[in-house]
Amino acid sequence: MRALITGVMGFVGKYLAEHLLSQGIEVWGTSRMESPLLRLKNGNLKIVQNNLDSTDDIHNLLCSIKPNYIFHLAGQSNVKLSWEDKEGTFYANVNKTIFLLDACVKYQQENPRMRILTVGSSEEYGKVESSELPIKETTILRPMSPYGASKAAVSMLIQQYHKAHGLNVIHVRPFNHIGPGQSLGFVVPDFTKQLVQIEKGEKEKVLKVGNLSAMRDFTDVRDIVEGYYELVLYGKLGEIYNICSGDGVSINEILNKLIELSSSNAIVEVCESKIRPIDIPNYIGENSKIKSDTDWIPKYEIIRTLEDSLNEGRSRK
Repeated sequence: MRALITGVMGFVGKYLAEHLLSQGIEVWGTSRMESPLLRLKNGNLKIVQNNLDSTDDIHNLLCSIKPNYIFHLAGQSNVKLSWEDKEGTFYANVNKTIFLLDACVKYQQENPRMRILTVGSSEEYGKVESSELPIKETTILRPMSPYGASKAAVSMLIQQYHKAHGLNVIHVRPFNHIGPGQSLGFVVPDFTKQLVQIEKGEKEKVLKVGNLSAMRDFTDVRDIVEGYYELVLYGKLGEIYNICSGDGVSINEILNKLIELSSSNAIVEVCESKIRPIDIPNYIGENSKIKSDTDWIPKYEIIRTLEDSLNEGRSRK
């Protein structure tokens, strides 16, 4: 079996590649930059340069690699950046997905059993009322950021492509996922970087933060990628699935746990520049659908994830 991961060099892509390799699957990935063969713990990852800017180029790539499974991870995933570059966010997340879906329609004619998983976000739901919690896949979409709106558009597109072309596609809405190696711009790596700097004496003992009252549904990235694999195998075609823990944790609780795990004795200071233009108070997902259709169950406790993330931050130079 063979898999192709778009955006494989991103945070989630490498974890997904490792998991697929552990299952005996040959893994290929696309990247915007030309890269050599990457040796991972569980095997070799073959990387090809493709910006996903052309349906014909993508189709030629698919015919060359002949993947059984395609995981579409490539895109612009930073909510804050989406406010700064709305046009770029929509091009990366919507236009390039259209190019890929059109290529997959052609490729499926030659490989009818191929399956593609498109990755959206819980940000598609946007503003939810307390009466709508936990958030189900059927909850009305009211995205509150350009990023969320772009991913909501993708979720609608996959349903159209499935109905109009019979495309073997599944869409997933992961809620907040965290873990070692996540880039800056997200809550846990931003906290861990500052805490490590304080531990090393490189920064005064003031930890600058944004909104701490928000409640989020956090899942370890290692659980997330197992969910992706389960869905591409057993998910129902044309359907949308949440991947989440089903439990809410406040950002303040995340921060306090990290401070307890560190030796920083940090003083917390709220910084206005770190607060989003529009923030959503509560994001707690409902995961019964993925549990019903697959064998997926989250395995990582949040304290383990935070400890691993902090230790990974300490090991960075």
